[in-house]
Amino acid sequence: MRCEHRRFVRGSVAAIGLLLLVPFAAFGQASYPMLMSIKPIAATVGQASEHTIASRYTMYGAYQVLVSGEGVKGEVIPSELSAEEAAKKAVEQLKVRFHVAPDALPGVRDVRVVAPLGVSTVGQLVIGTGPVASEGSNNDTIDKATVVQIPATICGVVEKAEDVDFYKFHATAGQALTFHVRAGRLQDKIHDLQQHCDPILMLRNAAGVTIAANDNYFRADPIIAHKFDQEGDYVLEIRDVRYQGNQYWEYAIEVSPQPFVENVFPLAVARNSTTDVRGAGFLLSDKPLSVQLPADAPLGEHWLVAKVDDRTTTPFAVEVTDLPLALEAAGDNNSAEKAQLMAVPAGVNGRMDSEGDVDYYAFEAKKGEAFSLEVISRRRNSQLDSHLRLLNEKGAQLQLSDDLKIGKRNFSDSWLENWVAPADGKYFIEIRDVHLRGGDRFPYFLTVTRSLPYFELYLDTDKTQIPRGSSSVLFCRVERKGGFTGPVDLSVEGLPPGVTATCGRIQVGAKSLDAIIVLEADDDAEFGTSLLKVTGTAVHEQADGTKLELTAVGRPYQETYQPGGGRGHWPVETHFAAVTDNGDIRRVTVSTQEIKLEQGSSQKIEVTIDRSPEFKANVTLDMLYRHLASSFGDSLPPGVTLDEKQAKTLLAGSATTGFVTVKAAADAPPVENHISVVMAHVSLNFVMKTTYSSPPIKISVVKKEGK
Repeated sequence: MRCEHRRFVRGSVAAIGLLLLVPFAAFGQASYPMLMSIKPIAATVGQASEHTIASRYTMYGAYQVLVSGEGVKGEVIPSELSAEEAAKKAVEQLKVRFHVAPDALPGVRDVRVVAPLGVSTVGQLVIGTGPVASEGSNNDTIDKATVVQIPATICGVVEKAEDVDFYKFHATAGQALTFHVRAGRLQDKIHDLQQHCDPILMLRNAAGVTIAANDNYFRADPIIAHKFDQEGDYVLEIRDVRYQGNQYWEYAIEVSPQPFVENVFPLAVARNSTTDVRGAGFLLSDKPLSVQLPADAPLGEHWLVAKVDDRTTTPFAVEVTDLPLALEAAGDNNSAEKAQLMAVPAGVNGRMDSEGDVDYYAFEAKKGEAFSLEVISRRRNSQLDSHLRLLNEKGAQLQLSDDLKIGKRNFSDSWLENWVAPADGKYFIEIRDVHLRGGDRFPYFLTVTRSLPYFELYLDTDKTQIPRGSSSVLFCRVERKGGFTGPVDLSVEGLPPGVTATCGRIQVGAKSLDAIIVLEADDDAEFGTSLLKVTGTAVHEQADGTKLELTAVGRPYQETYQPGGGRGHWPVETHFAAVTDNGDIRRVTVSTQEIKLEQGSSQKIEVTIDRSPEFKANVTLDMLYRHLASSFGDSLPPGVTLDEKQAKTLLAGSATTGFVTVKAAADAPPVENHISVVMAHVSLNFVMKTTYSSPPIKISVVKKEGK
């Protein structure tokens, strides 16, 4: 276990100490802030600007703003509100200032706020190249349209039912512009926003006649590219296509003459290379774009801009790979008889050049060899919805893949993993769009590699709040791939000062998927937050007896409130740990921290919670992280469960004591010192809860005597 006390950010201890005079628990169930919107939703490259962040639950005392990526910094603008005033009402509006460097890459950034009760959920900020133009107070009719100067990043909100927003601008004859809307996509990561905006965009002339319209181009979000024949005034109209509205449905319309790159071909490029690619999108010339990558460029998705005709393009994504690269042959490869032969391992950059296009590739295999075939397209903004088939020499289908799943999310790309060749021979890959569409917007990168054992690690959730003098828990879940079946040991780097970690192990077994890391803060730990890196390590013994060391870095997910009350997840870039003030529960203590279970036996764990003086709401105890009928994390070792009949898990009103009982099945596999906890949950709404944790509990299972 690595427990580096490497500081990421922290606030002034003296300043934060003053904030703790506010009785935060008096608000009812105390919670970290849940960011809902930022107004305006965009900032401009090379400028500093003030914004208002809206949240659920108080941001009073917020002392740090965190922004993902490079080139954008945030700061809290001090509030004039007194502690007494803050105690009466939750502070759900916060003034902040963003500083955007001249070389900051445009696009969307994750934003968080750090407050005395912890690090917030993720908010979204658009970084644009044009000046920000904000919606007027009443622009719901064309005659009251907000006047804007272009280029601009227009910011507004579809704030109520039947809301329609209008913007007037002047264009010259021959001027070409794109109108790119970000709205629905900005709401994917919003923690507590069940319904999302589905915008439609219309371009009208001065007489109000619609000359262009678009809906659902980038998923729900539209884009219009238009060249104006005549000089004059024009009007943009934006609304939800269903005429619905919500006070948090912020949008940004980027109005720009820049070359707009949707995707490029070839899609995959090598490190330490300069590659000419062709862009697909809007307002592009026929000239290639130059992509230059250093030798240390990270593998996978990489965003960049390019220069063409002395103009800078919008950012676009490429796939960075260390595989040998090939291009789809210029000739006909539209049948198995004309399949393009591939080496293994290798990747080929191809494209569905026209409607009805079907591409074939072939590779040689020996009986028993294992292969993985992956298509990367939609994940890098291609319009291709890939359909992948593997055929034998007689044309019989051996495997098929349409969509793939990575962690908790589905993608329109295809992936065949760990396919084993049944005989020596040549095998054929057929790839097409599932709807047989094609054109320059349909590139793909197809890889064929030999399957190797590996695993992926996922973190639930993306933030861990650690009250001073108490404990908190971080759940990790494994997905084993390529024949790997072994245990995984967890470690963590980047702990805040004064915080220690007890790292668990994901035990061996197909049903053993979870383990935890318990973080404990000293009584005098400094308030602040740190960026955590969770790593899993394992050893896989291969058929020839050699041992292969495996490593994976945990990928964090933010939980979201799904329509109907489900608990959803969305991948985010970072996991932060925050040392916080005490919330509703100051400590969770247990009667024992070491348990030895004989197979078939059980043991009671008595639990006591230390409530804050004002907190009288119900608390539930558990050793699994559950919602409805689903378990999202299990801290117990394999073969050990909770005896639901021998438990007092609902602590109603002012109750402070309860108990749980753990029992080992008669065939529970032996295990030594598996790390578990008892959690105390405080419901914030139907889905979300604040989780407080006991110190780590070591559970061992031993064989029954005489067995």
